Amino acid sequence: MDSAGFPAADEFGPAKVIQVNEPRSGLRAILVIDNVATGPAIGGLRMTSDVSLAECARLARAMTLKNAAAGLAHGGGKSVLVGDPRMQRAAKERLIRGFAHALRNETDYIFGPDMGTDEVCMAWIKDETGRAVGLPRELGGIPLDELGATGWGLAHAADVAARHCNLALRGARVAVQGFGAVGRHAARFLANQGAVLVAASDSAGTLHDPDGIDLGALIPLKQGGRSVHEYPGGRKLGREDIIGIECDIWIPAARPDVLREDNAGALKAKLVLQGANIPFTAGAERALHERGVLVVPDFIANAGGVICAAMEYRGASQGQAFTAIEEKIRANTRQVLEDAAAGGLLPREAALRLAASRVKKAMDGRRFSIL
Repeated sequence: MDSAGFPAADEFGPAKVIQVNEPRSGLRAILVIDNVATGPAIGGLRMTSDVSLAECARLARAMTLKNAAAGLAHGGGKSVLVGDPRMQRAAKERLIRGFAHALRNETDYIFGPDMGTDEVCMAWIKDETGRAVGLPRELGGIPLDELGATGWGLAHAADVAARHCNLALRGARVAVQGFGAVGRHAARFLANQGAVLVAASDSAGTLHDPDGIDLGALIPLKQGGRSVHEYPGGRKLGREDIIGIECDIWIPAARPDVLREDNAGALKAKLVLQGANIPFTAGAERALHERGVLVVPDFIANAGGVICAAMEYRGASQGQAFTAIEEKIRANTRQVLEDAAAGGLLPREAALRLAASRVKKAMDGRRFSIL
């Protein structure tokens, strides 16, 4: 943040920052449109009780990089709404509709689902603004969380990345930090390739069973709104204990900065697939790299959801969207890991070069580049 309280700007953005406050309703929200050189921004609406402008700006930049790396005709943005996502439906609808109505003329931004919001929320937004993705099927959408678009992409990133660290997916032990919409589908798709879920966590704690967790029991339990600690079996541990579980593949699929310099040393994995946005600090990621842990960056590994959203926005079918996710994520994961190995770079550094070059080329063709 600069001295005026704005997110620090660079050659890419942010292009626009909007704060919405309505004291009578309790509405407090932020929109950051980071960059629209490649087209109108697509980014999720995150609803949580603790959020900041700085975090929103970081998430918006991650979307710029993600959309550019995926070759989408969309820029990056993010919106955050302060509130408990588990509040009564009527209260939640009132806040989301109020925020959407306030942004009804911001045509450079297209809402999508994120933590604390889903396809029903997107239907409310579509009603207010005419612009949303991740809609219910009844409105022509491809419900991202129901189908597991992000998890589908993570599984394909895993298949490519495993070959770069001499890891076989069949029998690989998987730990998922944040067993929600992204994490459960990633576990499911990896299990279809022979991997075994040995640990999962949520806000209540960690479940660990080195012999394998039955997804057929755990997924319905979580879908019913219950905790991993209510699973009949395994060891019940603290929420942070998921970091120290011995495994082959570790998937952060919850909040930002869950792995930092102070706890990165506890991680015991060969491969990390970043299912959440900005889940590690830069120092933590570098420390893992120095230990030989392969980390596939967030905006490469978890782009399945936004690829699906962009395809939906253009009227594609579910089958076309999932084919595009597979093709784009496999190609980008392969290129990033090959470039990193050839140049002696962190995978994130190679990924940043890939995405930044695409954004810069797009900016060269825009009117603001000559003002």
